[in-house]
Amino acid sequence: MTLELLPQKFSVCQIENPGQADLTAPFTFLSRTDEEISLVCESEKAPKDVLKREDGWRGLRIAGPLDFSLIGILAKIAGLLAAQKISIFALSTYNTDYVLVKEEKLSAALDTLKKSGYTLNALPQ
Repeated sequence: MTLELLPQKFSVCQIENPGQADLTAPFTFLSRTDEEISLVCESEKAPKDVLKREDGWRGLRIAGPLDFSLIGILAKIAGLLAAQKISIFALSTYNTDYVLVKEEKLSAALDTLKKSGYTLNALPQ
């Protein structure tokens, strides 16, 4: 399986209303539940006035599109990284899944995944 390292740095934010998100940016993940509104976006595109914000995330995209019948793809990656004490922030879209890891853990995460048989491609900026 191939993973693509995204060149951007990402921020995970909790925002007050969806209008704060720049939906024209190429990487914008917006989710709303009965408890909160979360935004994951390129750090440079993050709104100034947020409720909470955590910077320093890097992204890996599972090369897709992935069929909905596939089982355990994200769970396997999460398990491999958890065994190395690397936490993740997972995101899913219709086509594929994304795994965010903190930048200071990126090298260890990439090494772990390579040793486990994943092909890694770095995407250009």
